[in-house]
Amino acid sequence: MGFAAASPSTSMASHVFLRSSHQKEVMLGSSLRKETWRFNLNLPKLNYQSRNSFCCKNESIDFEERTSPNEVKKEIEQCYELIHRLGRGAVYLGSSRMGPEHPHYVKTFELGSKIAALLDCTTWSGAGPGLMDAATQGALQAGKRVGGFKIGREAGEWTASNFHPYLPSESYLTCRFFSARKHGLVDAVVRCKSSERTAVVALPGGIGTLDEVFEIMALIQLERIGSQLPVPFLLMNYDSFYSNLLEFLNDCEKWGTVSKNEVASLWKVCNNNSEALAYLTEFYGLSPVETGRKDSESSECRSLP
Repeated sequence: MGFAAASPSTSMASHVFLRSSHQKEVMLGSSLRKETWRFNLNLPKLNYQSRNSFCCKNESIDFEERTSPNEVKKEIEQCYELIHRLGRGAVYLGSSRMGPEHPHYVKTFELGSKIAALLDCTTWSGAGPGLMDAATQGALQAGKRVGGFKIGREAGEWTASNFHPYLPSESYLTCRFFSARKHGLVDAVVRCKSSERTAVVALPGGIGTLDEVFEIMALIQLERIGSQLPVPFLLMNYDSFYSNLLEFLNDCEKWGTVSKNEVASLWKVCNNNSEALAYLTEFYGLSPVETGRKDSESSECRSLP
């Protein structure tokens, strides 16, 4: 393959002629000066595949549906309807790969149970395995409501269809579109009344978790969440899991890409469950033993079908 390139000493050309061939020489035309550079690039021959060939075999999404924004709109509306039925509450973001044998699973189970009891709220997650399952199981143990937004194309076992091993189908929604799922997870923590107690709980996780964490952080930074009624955002730094990330964000302050103490103002870093529970107790002015809701207006948004 051959191509032309301008020499560093060549002045700006009034016109450029580019020719591709299997030869090793292409000339650059200029009204001022001509130079010839020779390159020998041995590039592999690429075999392009259609986009459908990259889909999982279990994938049920018809990509033609993506051409209509109405499909996404319908799914977002379904997310909002589910939130209206179950009520807003604590949203958990975390790894789907840390199973019951992992120490962070045990800690998340305990945290999910105690936050659900303390705030007397619905527990929301991606309704998947791992730490999402731990928070769900903890809330169920506390006898509180649980809701979720699954994604139809998620790595792991609970993936291919509208399936969950123990939750009733009316308590979660399997989304085809990530945008709809994110709308649901965000709306589930937006407080529209002072009586609503919500929280974002960021547990240890990978790429998907970090994607959700930084999106919500940006929404709080831009005052799209909590502009009128603040929402607590807890970063669970179990076993120093996020310490390197926190150091990077401190470096961002040095580079000037974030303001001094700006990141610290957006969330509360908690090293253990006790710190998280103490923060939420103080944030909402609760007694550590308070588990009930005394606000009659809260039942309007939280009534079950």
